[in-house]
Amino acid sequence: MKLIKLDAIDSTNDFLKSLASQDELDNFTVVTAENQTKGKGQMGSKWQSESGKNLIMSVLVKEFLYDNEQVFNLSVIVSLAVIDALKSLNIPDLCIKWPNDIMSYNKKVGGILIENTIKSDGRIVSVVGIGLNVNQTNFDHLPNASSLAVICKTEFDKNALILLIAEKLQHKIKIWETTSSDLWKEYFNSLFRQGVPMPFKKLNTKNPEQNFMGIIQGVSSVGKIQILLEDDSVSEFEIKEIQMLY
Repeated sequence: MKLIKLDAIDSTNDFLKSLASQDELDNFTVVTAENQTKGKGQMGSKWQSESGKNLIMSVLVKEFLYDNEQVFNLSVIVSLAVIDALKSLNIPDLCIKWPNDIMSYNKKVGGILIENTIKSDGRIVSVVGIGLNVNQTNFDHLPNASSLAVICKTEFDKNALILLIAEKLQHKIKIWETTSSDLWKEYFNSLFRQGVPMPFKKLNTKNPEQNFMGIIQGVSSVGKIQILLEDDSVSEFEIKEIQMLY
């Protein structure tokens, strides 16, 4: 595994994408940074991180995805790899808030952003961005966020965690072909508040405050969340269509 360490960068994902477009980088090349000025989250949101305190990494994944219909498989693998790494550090009450936020108790401790590029020969090259709140302790303006240090009341070795996550990711990709159904089941069983009635808010509608109750039933093969509604029907939603209220 090639590891590139940076002091500060606008975005490790953008940096790695640029490298990958110009050079034949090794699979699982990792880029990390102490500070990221333009970190990205899902739906164009910003990933805010206190300089030097948290884990910021991007991993190049090649020769895994070959079809647009399969891209969510990588999200499943990455989410579970991060969960496994954190379990080995005894981080309590871990789960995945759909599609791939990492939660401990009811607090977000990490997020994942996967960006895919289709090459001219049809290959799909993925850059997996992972942000984890590790040793930051101030979340005054982020009431739903926390960190490993706050939850466990101790500091963690970020560099060891980077290597651990990369190792778990490579292993899950290696075993995917023979264990995909088991990993999908593990992903569903790890979902935040699955099977529990909870409120949702519809996004991008004429009535943006339109809320509804539902129960998470599963996730489709292309990553849409499946929700049982009050009329006993099951509807599928994409990430830009709904927001969990918790």
